[in-house]
Amino acid sequence: QVQLVESGGGLVQAGGSLRLSCAASEDTWSRYNMGWFRQAPGKEREFVAGISWTAFNIAYANSVKGRFTISRDNAKNAVYLQMNSLKPEDTAVYYCAAVGADSTVVRRSRADYDYWGQGTQVTVSS
Repeated sequence: QVQLVESGGGLVQAGGSLRLSCAASEDTWSRYNMGWFRQAPGKEREFVAGISWTAFNIAYANSVKGRFTISRDNAKNAVYLQMNSLKPEDTAVYYCAAVGADSTVVRRSRADYDYWGQGTQVTVSS
């Protein structure tokens, strides 16, 4: 059972930056593909970014491409989401997710992930 804990959320002005972190409890976490999702009030949870266990494959939602960067440090059992040029529409609860890696394909569907963190709130003011 993988436990994920997100941190780094907060309130920021438009154009600002935040760095989210996700810490994993599993010692074999390095063999998990990871993803970041977000859910705004009244909306479905949506894919933001994903990274394979090798870190060779990375994918982004079109809405964040060029502004957000996902990375991982397997030695620290952590995955990060650097968010720059934040916009009010980025306001949401951000979730870290994990799935055991049977390939290096980055999954974009929430149904493909088995483990989820509790979420961290990101609020971008205009």
